[in-house]
Amino acid sequence: MKTDSKTIILLIILMSLLLHACRCPSCSREEETLVPKDLLSKANEFIKQRTGNEFFDKYISPDFVRTKFTPPYYFLTYRLIIPDKPYVNTVIQFSVDSLGNVVKDRDIIGIPNCIEEGCNFKITEDDAIKIAIDNGLKKGIKPWKRGFIWDAKLKQYTWHILSTESELQSSEGFRGFGKEIIIDPNSGLVLAMNDWHVN
Repeated sequence: MKTDSKTIILLIILMSLLLHACRCPSCSREEETLVPKDLLSKANEFIKQRTGNEFFDKYISPDFVRTKFTPPYYFLTYRLIIPDKPYVNTVIQFSVDSLGNVVKDRDIIGIPNCIEEGCNFKITEDDAIKIAIDNGLKKGIKPWKRGFIWDAKLKQYTWHILSTESELQSSEGFRGFGKEIIIDPNSGLVLAMNDWHVN
């Protein structure tokens, strides 16, 4: 049986597409093998020291697509998702060495301290907006920017709401000012209220 050259080329193209478009469960397992199991286990334990086992098991999972190995370090990424609180959909990131030891002089982002501070995150976006209004945050000239974000300075998740009282876009760039309010998502406590300026 003869196979013409067009058929062979078509088969090669199809095989190439299938190999590069693999997104099946077995492909995910191949990505997972990029991180040695003992290293991953140590990294998981590092997170659990702050979150506890139950919170980790329910809401935190490795994100192997965003995890990178840049010798001599692994830059690990995890997803923190709480399904019944859609605003809690964020990442945890930190670096470990080849033995799984956390590199302390690199950023450690997004690990909540559930054991000491709790992680109920009961303050919704609507609650945070009401707290901002009650604390005198001005409406400003455009809708508030708001988000459930990790605050690197406070080392915790916060509701961050920013108002704009003035802005100007010119050939010299952006200028503006306004206020920001930072709210604890567990208690509703106002952690800070600051002016912001871009000159």
